[in-house]
This record gives sequence, structure tokens and C-alpha cells, in this order.
Amino acid sequence: MTVRLTGVGLRLGQVRALDGIDLHIEAGERVAVIGPSGAGKSSLLNLLATALQPDSGTVELLGEAPWRLSGRARQRLRTRIGLIHQAPPLPSRQRVVTAVLAGRLGRWGTLRGLASLLHPRDVPGARAALATLGLADKLFAQCGQLSGGQLQRVGIARVLYQQPELLLADEPVSAMDPVLADHSLALLNRHAVANGLTLVASLHAVELALAHFPRVIGVRDGRLAFDLLAAQVTPERLDALYANAGIASPQAADAAPAPVQIPRC
Repeated sequence: MTVRLTGVGLRLGQVRALDGIDLHIEAGERVAVIGPSGAGKSSLLNLLATALQPDSGTVELLGEAPWRLSGRARQRLRTRIGLIHQAPPLPSRQRVVTAVLAGRLGRWGTLRGLASLLHPRDVPGARAALATLGLADKLFAQCGQLSGGQLQRVGIARVLYQQPELLLADEPVSAMDPVLADHSLALLNRHAVANGLTLVASLHAVELALAHFPRVIGVRDGRLAFDLLAAQVTPERLDALYANAGIASPQAADAAPAPVQIPRC
């Protein structure tokens, strides 16, 4: 099993971000996490990336209990987990090729990693990852020259180059236009299937979650509201998930979801 959370709670300051989360995800599953802003989606993804430590409950990732490991062993575990950020933390003066190759810094070691910063060691590999996202021509551009959507695609390319076993994506297409967002999510899903990866993505756009992911988890107020096959996520369940959340409630199709108009907040 790739993910096993049992009774997990997480407090961030005075806010109870996650509360009593029980979640099992098998190897190779593709799961979308949806819910209103502030529901706990990003907290859940960061916990799965071991960037946050829970206050209660147990966490098992890729057969390991990360918070029972030594610091060095936990760092090795992190090389097997890839996280695509909503706003990738890429320095504006960093070259795109360097940003992509950074996906394997955890495996290369300090000296090899530093050498690659000065003289990129796998330019063909970085170019290939970028080409799948239509960015091969930006290989030697500086990150500060890119748009928000292009930066998100560089962040995706970096994680694809990393080759993790557990691929996490926190709002990975929020800055992209609808066509690019659809293409990028289709790419992530094809990559996960082809390589036997487990993919977990948080998304505001309900229509994308229903169209691209077999399993959909609804999160509200730090708790799991539902955990269902995409075809079982009815308009009534979405109404309840987003009720009184300050946005118009999205609507969903029945078996073969059509585009849904929902604010991309």
C-alpha cells in the first residue's frame, strides 16, 4: 500500500487543518482531492510529502513510517515522493534546465548536484521532460521570464524527471488555460499509468477531477466528506461539499462528466 493514514490530525497555529483522517491508497491508484478553499487539501498533500508532521494518528508512506525514521532515512524516503507545487519555488534567475534537473538532486548527492548546477549533466533528459509539456524551447530560459502557467509546467517536468513512486500535485494547473490544464492532467495520468505510479492531485476545478481521475475524495473542514468513484460523485454530494463555502456550488454530470462551471478560486 502506498498511503495509509489512520486517525491523522494536524493543527497549524490555531487552525485544525486536518481532523481524524483515515485514508488508504493502493499502489498505482489515481486520486483527485476536491473541496472548498481552506478545506485542508494542501495540508493533506503536504503531509503526504512529509513536509508537515501530524499531531496525532499514524502515517505510512511507501511502506515506511516517516516520523519513526532517522533524518537521513526520511530524506531517502522523500526522494521517492514527488510534489508539484501550485506556485513552484523556482528562483527567477535559475535556468529552466537547472530547475528540471533539480528533480534528482536527492539521489545524486551533494557534489554531483553542485556540479550539475554549474554544468547541467543531463540536458537531453531535461529537454525530453520539457518537450512533453511543450516547453522544449525554454530549456535555457530563466524562470523569471516565464508566465505562471509555464512555471507550473516546469514544475511538472521537474517531478516527471525525478521519477518518484508517489506523485503528489497541489493545484498543478491553476495558472493554465483550460486546454493546457486538460492536456497537462492527461499527461500526468498517462505517465502514472505507464510507470505504475500512485498519483494524488488536489484540484479546485471539479470538472477536471471527474474527467481525469477514477477516484475522487471530497474534503471539508479538515475531514473527509466522501471517498468515491468519479461516477458516484453526484450533484447532490457536490452541493453538500461546497454548501455555504462562499462560492457557487458546482454541478456534475452523472457517468461521463461534462465540463462544469465552477469558479477557479
